[in-house]
Amino acid sequence: MSIFTPTNQIRLTNVAVVRMKKGGKRFEIACYKNKVMSWRSGAEKDLDEVLQTHTVFTNVSKGQVAKKDDLSKSFGTDDLTEICKQILAKGELQVSDKERQSQLEQMFRDIATIVAEKCVNPETKRPYTVSLIERAMKDIHYSVKASKSTKQQALEVIRQLKESMQIQRAHMRLRFVLPAREGKRLKEKLKPLVKVVESEDFDDQLEMVCLIDPGCFREIDELIRCETKGKGSLEVLSLKDVEEGDEKLE
Repeated sequence: MSIFTPTNQIRLTNVAVVRMKKGGKRFEIACYKNKVMSWRSGAEKDLDEVLQTHTVFTNVSKGQVAKKDDLSKSFGTDDLTEICKQILAKGELQVSDKERQSQLEQMFRDIATIVAEKCVNPETKRPYTVSLIERAMKDIHYSVKASKSTKQQALEVIRQLKESMQIQRAHMRLRFVLPAREGKRLKEKLKPLVKVVESEDFDDQLEMVCLIDPGCFREIDELIRCETKGKGSLEVLSLKDVEEGDEKLE
């Protein structure tokens, strides 16, 4: 979709419109497609990568710019960047039914992935697969909300799933023992996958006790098995509960 703005003849292409009604008036901003959800999920931090222009419109497709007085009355400020942020956070993304369905399906998968990465079965002390979490979400008829971030919704899903299955947010406490030769090299590869190193002993071999997100377990297990050709060992010591009050997903 290409849009001409008659005020300054800037041609806006690849436009995603976010609309918000406030104070009885309609306000719109012009964004780049696929960037709105990235901003809302926290993946995109640069506002200029999201907004095509820091202009607030009453109608993007006609290029009609909102009046300064209307903006001040409705938003309590005439700072365009601040107003754009408000519309971006709370407005409704205008997409076709097909695009919306595709977007919701992608968000559904993303939420299931986050839940699988952060949670375990407390009985087996093992992570769940993404497909199993997706099935469980369908069983509880979880409805994805396009205006909420996937991380926020993952927390909601975990709370709801607790009522129907054995699941808990936890870090896995692992001990791995690596041969000295591979120890140093492997330690660098393991670093990004480890949350907290609780103890480390490097003598004839590297012995490390650490906390990880459950979703990293398979990758660590595979890394140690392949890189040490079966000489390294990996042991799950326990689960460390993530405090209920900790409402953030890193």
